[in-house]
Amino acid sequence: QLQASGGGLVQAGDSLRLSCAASGRTFSRSIMGWFRQAPGKEREFVAAIVGLGGSTFYADSARGRFTISRDTAKNTMYLQMNSLKPEDTAVYYCAAAFSGSYSYDHDYDYWGQGTLVTVSS
Repeated sequence: QLQASGGGLVQAGDSLRLSCAASGRTFSRSIMGWFRQAPGKEREFVAAIVGLGGSTFYADSARGRFTISRDTAKNTMYLQMNSLKPEDTAVYYCAAAFSGSYSYDHDYDYWGQGTLVTVSS
C-alpha cells in the first residue's frame, strides 16, 4: 500500500527527491514518516509529517537539508534531500501510522519496500 521511489546514485552535494505513493486507503490523517537504514546499522528516523495540519519533524541529521511534504490529492508523500552527504547513504523507507510516536518505527503500521540512496564522495 506504500510504494517508495526516487533513490539513486548521486555525488556529495547533489539533491534527490523521494516519493511515497499510497494506495488502497488515504493517509491524510495519519503520521507519515521516512526512515533509513545504512549497511550494518539500525533503522533510524529521518522525518515525519503528521495529520491534516501537516506538522513536520526531523532528525537532527536531516534538519535544514531535508524537507518532507505531502500531496493529499495524490496521496503521495515526498522527501526532498539537498546537500547530500556520503553518510546519507542508506535504504530509505516510507511508513504510515495512525497513532504513537512519529519517531518510533515500531509504532508504524504500513511500510514501503525501500529505495536505495547512494551518495559518493
